Amino acid sequence: MTTAPGINGQVIGQAHYATRAVLERLLAQTGATFHESVALNATAENAGSIERDRLVERMTSTLKVDTTTAEAALAGLLAQGLLEERSADAPVLALTAAGKEAHRAQRAGIASITAPLYADLPAEDMAAAGRVLTELTARANAVLAEG
Repeated sequence: MTTAPGINGQVIGQAHYATRAVLERLLAQTGATFHESVALNATAENAGSIERDRLVERMTSTLKVDTTTAEAALAGLLAQGLLEERSADAPVLALTAAGKEAHRAQRAGIASITAPLYADLPAEDMAAAGRVLTELTARANAVLAEG
């Protein structure tokens, strides 16, 4: 009889890389990169527009990438016509009609692949995992902030 492993960095990493590989396969079909999909999602979650600096900060802080990587993703989205720059007090990026459609298609694709991944997992287990992973993220971010 085998027992489920406890939670540790290896288990978390394996889950991350396995699910990320599934997502990357979906994104490859749409021509989007992972970083571009994160930027589209963050913009959509912000009612379709967001200050450029705020989006870059969100990407660098959550994805742990440098500014150059975040800016490259934004440049790709601008070049593809999925985002457009709007003038305001600060530079603002907004979803175009094509960007809204790309985001909708990505969300639908993600929903179709995550449903079977999470199917039949007890709600209590999912809630506990969410709490543990949120706390681990906060602790790791605190360590990174210390330098």
